[in-house]
Amino acid sequence: MGSRKCGGCLSGLLIPLALWSIIVNLLLYFPNGQTSYASSSKLTNYVWYFEGICFSGIMTLLSIIFSGLGISFSGYCLAISALGLVQGPYCRTLNGWEYTFEGTAGRFLTDSSIWTQCLEPAHVVEWNIILFSILIALSGLQVIICLIRIVIQLSKILCGTYSVIIQPGII
Repeated sequence: MGSRKCGGCLSGLLIPLALWSIIVNLLLYFPNGQTSYASSSKLTNYVWYFEGICFSGIMTLLSIIFSGLGISFSGYCLAISALGLVQGPYCRTLNGWEYTFEGTAGRFLTDSSIWTQCLEPAHVVEWNIILFSILIALSGLQVIICLIRIVIQLSKILCGTYSVIIQPGII
């Protein structure tokens, strides 16, 4: 039980440690707070390996970051698809090319008798309804999956289920 509690404490430190690694690595580029050394390439070679920024920093946070981006991008797809579904298709009517159902607040979706107002392309209302609905379902599932991934990843970090191995004699 003690090792599990200790592992939890150590795992909970991963995020702040990653952030500090990034900050410290960035500070290496500015000895004494001056930018002239970096701009004239007068820094230690190993500063340019980005070890604190990329490997100890970003790579530790990467899976959470990508899950967050997945939520953002899938959420965007979901919102735009819903707007497209409610607006209705752009089609040729007796008045010319227009969004004939735009002012109906989506009521056209349940009244198929008015779909014939769209003369061209053929069956465009059904086409839009089916495909936008599929996009809404797919992106909604992606948002849910990404949210679950973030919860799992954060719980592993914060609850200590990540395996933290300390080798004897290295402390």
